[in-house]
Amino acid sequence: MSSGLNFAQQEAVNYMHGPCLVLAGAGSGKTRVITHKIARLIQAGLEPKRIAAITFTNKAAAEMRERAKGLIGRDAKNVVVCTFHALGVRMMREDGAVLGLKPAFSILDADDVSKILKDAGGTSDLATARIWQWTISKWKNMGLNAEQAEAQAADDNERITARIMARYEERLVAYQSVDFDDLIGMPLKLLREFDDVRAKWQAALGHILVDEYQDTNATQYEVLKALAGERGRFTAVGDDDQSIYGWRGATLDNLRKLPIDYPSLKVIKLEQNYRSTSAILRAANNVIGPNPKLFPKTLFSELGEGEPVRVVDADNEQHEAERAVARIQSLRAGDASSQGQQFREFRDFAILYRANHQARVFEQALRKAQIPYKVSGGQSFFDRAEIKDLCGWFRLWVNNDDDPAFLRAVTTPKRGIGHTTLASLGTFASQYKLSLFEALFSPSLPSVMSKRALDGLHEFGRYINDLEYRARRTTGAEASRAFLAEWLKEIDYEKHLYDGEDSEQAAASRWTNVLEFCDWMSQRCGGQIDDASGATIENESKSLLEVAQTISLLSTISEREQEQNVVTLSTLHASKGLEWPHVMLIGVNEGLLPFKLDDDNGRQEKVSESTLERLQEERRLMYVGITRAQRSLAVSWTKRRKQGRETVAAQPSRFIAEMALDKNTVREDPREKLKALRAEFARKVQDNAAAAAAAASAP
Repeated sequence: MSSGLNFAQQEAVNYMHGPCLVLAGAGSGKTRVITHKIARLIQAGLEPKRIAAITFTNKAAAEMRERAKGLIGRDAKNVVVCTFHALGVRMMREDGAVLGLKPAFSILDADDVSKILKDAGGTSDLATARIWQWTISKWKNMGLNAEQAEAQAADDNERITARIMARYEERLVAYQSVDFDDLIGMPLKLLREFDDVRAKWQAALGHILVDEYQDTNATQYEVLKALAGERGRFTAVGDDDQSIYGWRGATLDNLRKLPIDYPSLKVIKLEQNYRSTSAILRAANNVIGPNPKLFPKTLFSELGEGEPVRVVDADNEQHEAERAVARIQSLRAGDASSQGQQFREFRDFAILYRANHQARVFEQALRKAQIPYKVSGGQSFFDRAEIKDLCGWFRLWVNNDDDPAFLRAVTTPKRGIGHTTLASLGTFASQYKLSLFEALFSPSLPSVMSKRALDGLHEFGRYINDLEYRARRTTGAEASRAFLAEWLKEIDYEKHLYDGEDSEQAAASRWTNVLEFCDWMSQRCGGQIDDASGATIENESKSLLEVAQTISLLSTISEREQEQNVVTLSTLHASKGLEWPHVMLIGVNEGLLPFKLDDDNGRQEKVSESTLERLQEERRLMYVGITRAQRSLAVSWTKRRKQGRETVAAQPSRFIAEMALDKNTVREDPREKLKALRAEFARKVQDNAAAAAAAASAP
């Protein structure tokens, strides 16, 4: 069962007697350990449905499910493989009634939450609502409700935010809705306050495996403890050196607490790296060295020394981008004896940076060189508020019981239906176990609200039914384009965008996105674009309602796009969990990586504790970037960089010195190498031509 595993991996797989912490260094095969442990638990007699493997992203869950299926076959479909949030949804769907939730409760996205907070706080300013949203999220992740948050508020701003939180929570109850943080907080409440629910879930889950354990927050740790019980039937897999999400609540305290809360904890270190060369790992080990260690470990590799890590300095950002492009061209044209024919595809290259804004100049340089690329970790077109608004309407046409879509459509644009009316509707719908849309047409509804409010709701309900009827009968590109244009005019959406933006330019940009999206929908109705692949083909015409039903396929399309043969541009945060043969880590300057610290770049003898913690997290971010590289790594910095409208002198990051690259490290200009390769190629062509001419003239 455990063939192909090294000794440490086998030990982690075979240890099933109690709580286990697997410290899995970068590239050490943690997913392999988790899937093999699932197989080992089944072999030992645990039913597949009583095993839960918890990950942090849907993509990681899908990959783990696929790997488990390859190892254990059909049993894999019965293993609970999901995110923390998905497990929370499952628990609340089954047992949330004790908290007053109907099974079909709605999950609000960040934009829905902002709108409710703007209303609850009496502001039209999105930035203010986002600050409240961030603070409320932080409190929820700490396990605080509005009353507790107000009791420990540090100042008037926090007291005001806590009161807004109370009003926000009232609205969520009325709408039978929860936000993303509730998907962890409410299951914890269920497990803590209801003994029968806790007993049920402890019996249901015989062993829990947690991936990326270092990314858990305080509430998630409490959920794990409550589910695992006193016996601690869990395996936590993580790496304290890759904890880079402190800004969203992840805490290394969860690693510190484990040996205290579970004295019998078995700690197993995975230190053999299967991804990177020794030269790359040495730089990574050196960088992370200054950070305090909870559980010291040193990565090693049997892949050989490999190419030395390159340090590239540049005059400015444009020069840095030119050098990155030259490096890609150089490695693709490279010396066959050193690189072989492997790792020459565009997909083998990644350019990583600290902040999204750094991508622009590299995009320009890649376009100029006609090198295909994709930007990962930025905002998706379909995450834009205006596109989500339209999708909310489409979702409601397709499924009238989609409460978040109902709330988005009924309030965007505003149509005189206020939160008091919606709260009454939400309470009524909850009482009679109806969706908000169903509740609209209930004969009992007039008893709980005024005729004016009722008329507004009925008018909206009839309009949705009319749109659904028309969309079902609208087929082909031209008819769909005309329908969508007429509908946007009917709801006055363009005016809504201009009213909601301070800048006309921003509003115009958003309106352009709307028109582009409508054109995209129309092309699908005309069969010009296939829904499943996004390819441009001739296909059968479809109705607008049919196309609206396929919007959920967008995530599938984006997954397929990841397989394209293109260079990846990515933030360091978005790169975690990924790897490429050739990595360029750019903008490695003080003030960028590490990001600007509070005190003179952290070089004073005495620094505040919070500044020190931030520096340590930035160092972990550098470590994550280095360990994405398999075969070659180049680290670049600029002597001058833009700061606002000015260009200022810049310093290399302290992390470059911390890599402790030996004095033989090559400091290269890739353009010179490319020039030499071209000259060598030209010389070979001339030599071959001369040899051919000599052979032809021979008697």
